[in-house]
Amino acid sequence: MTAIHPQPRPHSRIRWRTPITMVILLGILAGGGWWGWKSLMSSSAGPTCTEQKLTNNRLLPKQVVLNVYNGGARAGSAGRVADALKKRGFNIDKVANEPKGNKVDVVALRGATPTAPEMLLVAGQLNQKAQMVGDGRTDHSVDLVIGTGFGSVKIKGIPSVAVKAGTLVCLPVIHTPQPIPSGQNPN
Repeated sequence: MTAIHPQPRPHSRIRWRTPITMVILLGILAGGGWWGWKSLMSSSAGPTCTEQKLTNNRLLPKQVVLNVYNGGARAGSAGRVADALKKRGFNIDKVANEPKGNKVDVVALRGATPTAPEMLLVAGQLNQKAQMVGDGRTDHSVDLVIGTGFGSVKIKGIPSVAVKAGTLVCLPVIHTPQPIPSGQNPN
């Protein structure tokens, strides 16, 4: 004989904790999405370059922002090239491996247009002919990508590039680090 045990009755109580948690999390997600979209659309980014007429119609190295990337050369090559060009007055922004991982045979220059004055000035510093690539960038910085066949920069590169009289040139905005006032914590 088996004893029949009464089965427990299902609770008629509704559990509200899970739906309430889901509604709160969805509200936080929607609020974060709204804040992100609002921040993106009202970006306070400053201008990337300013149009100016050049003094004596010459573009100088101190008016060019340069990124030096290693595209297959020996380790440390980009740093050595960047140091040499910094001594000539170029504003070096980034020194790193090529961001997309692309390899270059000798040397490549990327900038706004292949004939932009800043591109010609950087090309005048190199011993080898560079592959000139215009990517339409608006900040008018120049990327120098050195590859396995790159030798070195010229002992004495060109000091400036002539620009047609009256031409407006878009010069990159150069952000110089501001000194920290005495007694203030930088962090």
